[in-house]
Amino acid sequence: MQEFTSFLAQTKPKLPFLWPGSLKLAHLNPIPHKYRPSRRLRMRQKSKSNANAQDDITRLKTSFNVWESTRSLQRRQWRLYDLQHVVVFGYILFSLYILPPAPLIKLAVLMGIALVLLLPITQQFFVPSLPIWTYLLYFFSSRFIAPEYRPHIWVKVLPALENVLYGANLSNILSAHTHAVLDILAWIPYGLGHFALPAICSAILFLFAAPGTTPVFARAFGYMCMLGVTIQLVFPCTPPWYEKAHGLEPAHYGMEGSPAGLARVDELLGVDMYTTSFTTAPLPFGAFPSLHAANAVLEALFMQYCFPRFRSVFILYVAWIGWATMYLNHHYAVDLVGGGLIAAIAYYISRVRWLPRPQVDKSTRWEYEYVEYGDRPKLMDEEYGYGYGNGGYGMGLLERRGSSDEWTLGSTSSFDSLSRGDTISGSSDSTPGILSPTTPDDDMRHLVVGMTPQGDVWHGDRLGRESELHEVVIVR
Repeated sequence: MQEFTSFLAQTKPKLPFLWPGSLKLAHLNPIPHKYRPSRRLRMRQKSKSNANAQDDITRLKTSFNVWESTRSLQRRQWRLYDLQHVVVFGYILFSLYILPPAPLIKLAVLMGIALVLLLPITQQFFVPSLPIWTYLLYFFSSRFIAPEYRPHIWVKVLPALENVLYGANLSNILSAHTHAVLDILAWIPYGLGHFALPAICSAILFLFAAPGTTPVFARAFGYMCMLGVTIQLVFPCTPPWYEKAHGLEPAHYGMEGSPAGLARVDELLGVDMYTTSFTTAPLPFGAFPSLHAANAVLEALFMQYCFPRFRSVFILYVAWIGWATMYLNHHYAVDLVGGGLIAAIAYYISRVRWLPRPQVDKSTRWEYEYVEYGDRPKLMDEEYGYGYGNGGYGMGLLERRGSSDEWTLGSTSSFDSLSRGDTISGSSDSTPGILSPTTPDDDMRHLVVGMTPQGDVWHGDRLGRESELHEVVIVR
């Protein structure tokens, strides 16, 4: 027994060619130099750690200092995604150019746009929603495009497609029998919901979805509508009401539009809400694609993603407005398919790359401590070059990002991690590297990272920025 006790008391054997205590996993498996942060990078991380220590993903800006935005733009590293701003400003300049000559008004508009984009308190709202305002300007100014620059108006294409795909003109069938009750039922989504729901959905997403969801929705909505109007200008087609009024006779620019079934709603309510506006519409021959259908599908996709419990309600609304557009004789069924297609493309591009993941245990935006973005299978830090899932060391998982940059697709008021490809960001008391409860990954292995502080200390559950990675242990 004494011999066994003396054996346990012996110290660990040491190899003669190594100093005591120097045999560690880090020495046997060192991090390659190309993956180690440079001294300049460590100094920059240290300078940013103090500024970002109190960042909160739910915080909104309240500053009116234009110089803050100016300095942020000067320091910003512009990327390929920033070409979106060039496209948006190109649409704005084109819209102002085709408007009637009014130099002072156009200059005032440009100065107003610059002001709201530079003031931090307005920048956080107007930078994400700028595509929507651009779409509205582009839509209403399109009436001033000279006819000699416009393409041919297609009268027979949509009716032919309707008969080929569905065997009949569904719009004519649904609108053959009208009733006052049906008129009201069609007017609610088509005449009211179409104009009010984008703002209502934005408010709901801002209050109850993950922080950063509303900016992504606003950009997707704006770019989708800009694309829809461009298609309508390049490929003008007559709607069903034209076929009822003029048959298949050739159409020409300068012809008035028509409220179609909405005229019955005006008569029923005794007001002129739609007759004048649709008669003088900027795009009377913008039947394809249907932006009524596109808006409804995009809203339903975003809402069901954030609130899956009510998915059936959102699907019902899409079917409701689809019926209303054809009953009121404003669109063919093929127009609805085209609008739904561009909405689905806008949604899935946003979801894969930029849309924040909802967390089932969170009821409002203020309960979120961290946010994960997109459905990407790899976690990659594009700025620092560290990756997980592609042979990298996953150091992007340990980085907490905070910035007031609003010029990135899908960025929130406090974070610009979306443009850099970051996957996780959160407040100083959050735990980095945890997957969202709504998106478990059975194939994911947990990283246990052993850190040895180098000139810094541990801060609760948050690791010092100056720490170096010494051991990486995969727990299966």
